[in-house]
Amino acid sequence: MQSLLHKIVGPKKELHDLHGRVAIVTGGALGIGYEVSRAFASVGARVIMVNRKEEQGDEAIAAIKKETPNAQVEWEQCDLGNLKEVREVFSRLRDRLDRLDLVVCSAGINANQYSEDANGIDRHFGVNWLGHFYCVNILFPLLRKTSKMPDTPAPRIVFEASEMHRMAPSDVHFGSLEEINNPETDPTHLYSRTKLAMILGAKFGLLEKVIKPNGDNIYVLSVHPGAVGLPQPPKLLVVTTN
Repeated sequence: MQSLLHKIVGPKKELHDLHGRVAIVTGGALGIGYEVSRAFASVGARVIMVNRKEEQGDEAIAAIKKETPNAQVEWEQCDLGNLKEVREVFSRLRDRLDRLDLVVCSAGINANQYSEDANGIDRHFGVNWLGHFYCVNILFPLLRKTSKMPDTPAPRIVFEASEMHRMAPSDVHFGSLEEINNPETDPTHLYSRTKLAMILGAKFGLLEKVIKPNGDNIYVLSVHPGAVGLPQPPKLLVVTTN
């Protein structure tokens, strides 16, 4: 899959120079996340990939450095389905980085059978949405600090959503753990409701309740990546700005 994505995406010559910028990409060593990491590194960004498995990080770093020998790329281990790990890893990143310009939330679990994560929550929901919501909250002070630096474009938070959000159950309301932890839920519904959560969380959580009230110069977006890199313009599910 990764080699196929590489052939489809290819070098992105239209990317802006990102020297001096710092990016964190969850799921950054595999699939779409890897292509994002690779592209950012190729134009000078310092890239921190976050994945569960060390061998994934090692392989991704080697591949990126083979293509871009001077790439500033590193890897951190974290299971987004373990909130204790999320707190430890992203707090450490927040405290040691001087700035943060880009957060791309690409880690995720596709439609699969019901199982629970380390916190006793449906693993789809825990990894795809809750873990990302928590890590963005932890990193937000650093994003805000960066947004106030002189001659700095507004930092970006990007959630990798999906057109599959349209297949979320019609009665979903995220109102209780009992609703989330329902083993009878169809795998497609388990996945699609997490993508709906990303879209709603970006717009009504971060934008409406944090960014706008505080006048933050920070952009938050949720995007369907399936059309990105194809001849037609990419289809944005929700594009929310400051």
